[in-house]
Amino acid sequence: MPKRDQILVGLDIGTTKICAIVAEVTEEGALNIIGVGSSPSRGLRKGVVVNIESTVESIKKAVEEAELMAAVQINSVYTGIAGSHISGENCKGVVALKKGEVTREDIQRAVESARTLAVIPHERRILHVLPREFVVDDQDGVREPLGMSGNRLEVNVHVITGAVTSAQNIIKSVNRAGLDVVDIILQPLASSEAVLNQEERELGVAMVDLGGGTTDLAIFLDGSIRHTAILPIGGQNLTKDLAIGLLTSQTEAEKIKIQHGIARTELIHGHQMVEVPSVGDRPPRTVSRRDIADILEPRVEEMFDLVKREIARAGYEGMLGAGVVITGGTSLLEGMPEAAEKVLNLPARRGTPSGVGGLRDIVSNPMHATGVGLLLHARHHAEELETAGLRRGRPLGRVFERMRSWMFELF
Repeated sequence: MPKRDQILVGLDIGTTKICAIVAEVTEEGALNIIGVGSSPSRGLRKGVVVNIESTVESIKKAVEEAELMAAVQINSVYTGIAGSHISGENCKGVVALKKGEVTREDIQRAVESARTLAVIPHERRILHVLPREFVVDDQDGVREPLGMSGNRLEVNVHVITGAVTSAQNIIKSVNRAGLDVVDIILQPLASSEAVLNQEERELGVAMVDLGGGTTDLAIFLDGSIRHTAILPIGGQNLTKDLAIGLLTSQTEAEKIKIQHGIARTELIHGHQMVEVPSVGDRPPRTVSRRDIADILEPRVEEMFDLVKREIARAGYEGMLGAGVVITGGTSLLEGMPEAAEKVLNLPARRGTPSGVGGLRDIVSNPMHATGVGLLLHARHHAEELETAGLRRGRPLGRVFERMRSWMFELF
């Protein structure tokens, strides 16, 4: 049985599914997937917990399934957060260099000064403070300033905040399922860890995670994150449109979407017919696959149009040399990359999670991007977590205490 401290668990609490992925960390620092469990999610709406009891039940089922497969007991998890309450802003911080060269402490002080300058209402909490670039004296565009000579250090950071109550409800749900939350990570940040490569981050890329309840966006340029947004539209909207358009139940509409759905009518060849069960005692009907595409195509275009507007609003139109990477369960809809290319006028590819070993085949699916990303993020920040004193205080206090420690929050 693997040692307890070598186990990491990512818990993706989504609008349509809750998924637990268990990984073992090898001595070389590699991640091997040893267990996966998932269960339908019933307590969330557009990425936000609206029913704690239902969410707790779904978490328990997913975790039990993962425990059985991995043959380990799960005690603590890394979980994601989404929802339209998330917002990001860019801030600057400046400090004088005491020793004429940049030390680790100077970097921490600069990030802390940027964090204190961010105007955060009391009902919101800082989730991440992500350095974008440093300026040493007049030398800008510095990635790693440690050891550079100068008199002043400036940092540009991306501060991501979320509603306190939404974070509390996620933590409460996980705690009631008998687990500790080690960290809460912004979902698009996690997904991008799993599906983007360094070259794409350098050239400029938009990562679009098409989930059930939300579409998450993260923009990278020159190797660092520039913008994040969560749009309240997802695969559930496609299912509802199909249910209304085909006069069938949501459950049947979901099956039809997965088996026969296509995002672009022009990709249909021939006259394929699909049987649609009716509601009540009425007999089933047959519709053509083109009819299904006619319902889905306008909504898919609306999704990518919202993404396009968000990219333009953030000021990154024409700057994304690597185009767009789509991931998440809804990206599996046939024709999705082509639809993204048409609306966004950018090259698009479907992103599958990478960077892990073990049961790789099970998780090499876009719907597991967030879960795998949570594990990759956890491994990257393992050192900070070890020094954060996780075993003290109340569960909620502990998570925010931990956040404060590695965000260099010193109040």
